[in-house]
Amino acid sequence: MEGLFSRHVFAGFGPDALDPDAAAPPHQRVRGRRPALLRGHVREQCPRRPGVYGMIDRAGRLIYVGKAKSLRTRLLSYFRPKSRDPKAGRILKQTRTIVWETSPSEFAALLRELELIRRWRPRFNVHGQPHRRRRTYLCVGRRPAPHVFLATAPPSSALACYGPLPGGATAREVVRRLNDAYALRDCPQKQEMIFADQSELFPVVRAAGCIRHEIGTCLGPCAAACTQMAYAERVRAVRAFLEGRDAGPPESLRQEMAAASAALAFERAADLRDKLRTLEWLSEHLGRLRRARAEHSFVYPVASADGDDRWYLIHQGRVSAAVVAPRNEETGTTAATAVATLFARTLPPGGALAANEIDAVLLVAAWFRKHSEERARVLTPEQALAACQG
Repeated sequence: MEGLFSRHVFAGFGPDALDPDAAAPPHQRVRGRRPALLRGHVREQCPRRPGVYGMIDRAGRLIYVGKAKSLRTRLLSYFRPKSRDPKAGRILKQTRTIVWETSPSEFAALLRELELIRRWRPRFNVHGQPHRRRRTYLCVGRRPAPHVFLATAPPSSALACYGPLPGGATAREVVRRLNDAYALRDCPQKQEMIFADQSELFPVVRAAGCIRHEIGTCLGPCAAACTQMAYAERVRAVRAFLEGRDAGPPESLRQEMAAASAALAFERAADLRDKLRTLEWLSEHLGRLRRARAEHSFVYPVASADGDDRWYLIHQGRVSAAVVAPRNEETGTTAATAVATLFARTLPPGGALAANEIDAVLLVAAWFRKHSEERARVLTPEQALAACQG
């Protein structure tokens, strides 16, 4: 059965998207039917340098990609049954070839690992797989009465999109809570909308299309119960909350929950607590993405093991390019052009990230969170341009 869906035989990692030379870096491989043979080859040939490595099975398929600060140390750890992770043992059991590629730094290896996981999708890798995690976008749109809804990809017709967020029941609950909190409709698009300020030749009394208007969780744009201006104000309010410009419903829910507890209305307090938790979950995810984009826009100089130092151009949380650190007029001009071009671009503060970018943004944020001392070495675009001229 497996042969019906065979994958390409691994021939090499391929070009590095962030390599200034735009060429496929050289790699080395060792083979062995038994772990003892592989271990001997690794001990003899693998260097103590940063890099990425891959495990290849008997059919020639890449089954795992990893990165290491020291390739030799990391690969030899696979052959220590008493201290290795159980998953490492399962990977090694199926491995017949080990391939590795050195990187100029640990940071470069980390970026390369994510790129290779996304390119090859090895079955033993979990983090970084493009479709392993189901993600969704929180969107505001669908005229004439916009509301909050979920989409697997940001539609071009939406007024605004946020995320991506982990898909699932919590994301669906977020949509319901937001539309209720801001009294926005959630009925099918085919439902006719008639606002109170729309003139009709023969005005009639209209009934709402659902019970939400009667219980106060919808302004009732289908029953001419609100004006377009009043409804648009609620849409602007929900966007302000999603973009972090307004505290929104969580603040009022906390006050209501405290009042309900004080009045011994514990059932109501519990209901408010559930609403609050859902919206706090949303705020946490969107806030983390906003912080990652707002706090990570700079040039990150990284020393290379081979002396070929690099500048990583990080713009709104993403490593957008890598250039050779300026050391003469030619490299200075190249670096200055790349810096000036990249940082002239701006993105909307609340805009959504593409699904294939979220892992890279979180990776950068995690790196500087773990290596906080590295923040002292970064350059602003202005400092970088000045260094290029010097």
